[in-house]
Order: sequence, then structure tokens, then C-alpha cells
Amino acid sequence: MKPAPNAPKTKKNDDDFYKFDVELTAQETYLIGNIVAQWGALEHEIFNQTLLSFDNSVDEIMVLPKEMNNLQFTGVLGLWKSRVIDKVKPAIARVLQQQYDRIVALKDYRNALVHGMWNWSKADPRKISVTRIRKKEINTTHFTVDDLSDFADRLATINFKIRLPRGRKELALTLAKQGFHISRMGAGLFMGLPLDEDLLQHISSTDDGVTRTDSDAQQDG
Repeated sequence: MKPAPNAPKTKKNDDDFYKFDVELTAQETYLIGNIVAQWGALEHEIFNQTLLSFDNSVDEIMVLPKEMNNLQFTGVLGLWKSRVIDKVKPAIARVLQQQYDRIVALKDYRNALVHGMWNWSKADPRKISVTRIRKKEINTTHFTVDDLSDFADRLATINFKIRLPRGRKELALTLAKQGFHISRMGAGLFMGLPLDEDLLQHISSTDDGVTRTDSDAQQDG
């Protein structure tokens, strides 16, 4: 990884061999990363929708409200509510309002997940907690793998609905208008650059050409 621009040069020493371990499993790390990525996509879409709500048809330079500096997501979220949700047709507004309510309900969990310190239960190592100090309060939030998976799924649903509030029909029209599309995973396979190689089990072929995973082969004996 290249150093950050203008970062001071540091001389490596023997201590650089040692790394701090947050003691999260591969599955927990994957889910937390997915949650962070989903939330970033959510903030990006809401910012863009809010920005487009400002009329730039006049020749004068528009002065955007300070919330659009995007220093705090809650400020942009409030503008999205007043300038987008409250201005669209009732059927679409209902869907977007549901997503707004869900985002507000999940915001503290996301903040805890991103800004807190992870720990695990000595009584049950399957349970992890994150502790965050905010103002004069110490807040601890408990998660399981199922909790993290549910969190990621909820955010993926919200991300879909804020982009396509009319649902499947709007998705079909969007895909038809878009034309040919290939996913990142598909592009990697097509170009001979498979992604997630290290995370996927090795696939082997049987005599009849049918592929199976290593775990299948082990179960077969």
C-alpha cells in the first residue's frame, strides 16, 4: 500500500513486526466491512438526491445550506426528508419515509460499530461487544454474527429502496434502459482475474465434469 500523500516518512524498526489484533473472526470482519460499505453507499445516494433537489436553472451562483458541507450525515438526512421525501408523490413518499425511519433507528448501531472498541465475552466467545465513549456516557452494544448479518441485510434493502422506491417494475425498466451490464465478480471471471479466491473453497471437478466443493468431497469419503 502506498503511503498517504504528505505523510511523514517513518523508519521501520523491529517493533513493526508486531500488530494489534482486534480478535474478530473472518465472518465478523466480512460482515462489519459489508455494513460499512452499505452505509457509505446509503450516505452517498442520499447526498446526491438532496443535492439534485436544489434548483440550478438560474444563472446566479447558488449558495447551498451548511448541511451540504456533509460534515454530519444527520444534517443531510434532515434535508433529504424535507426536500425529497416531502416533495414526491404519496406512493413514493411512503416508501422513502419507511427507509428514513429505518435509517434513524439504525444510526446509533452504525455509529457504535464504526467508532467503538471491539471486545468479546469471556463467558461466551461467540458474543462480541463494542464500547463507545460519547460525551460523558459509556455505551456498550452487543452483537452476534446473526445480528451483524441482519444489519447488513437491512442496509442492502434500504439501499435498494431509496434508489428504486417503485420496486421490481422500476428495476426492470432501469435495467432495460441501461442495457448490457456485467457485475464486478463477472468481469473478474471473464478477464481471468477471479476475486475472493482466498475466501472461496477450492472447486474440483469429478470424473463426469460436475464440480463440487472440498467439503462435498470430504462428506463423500
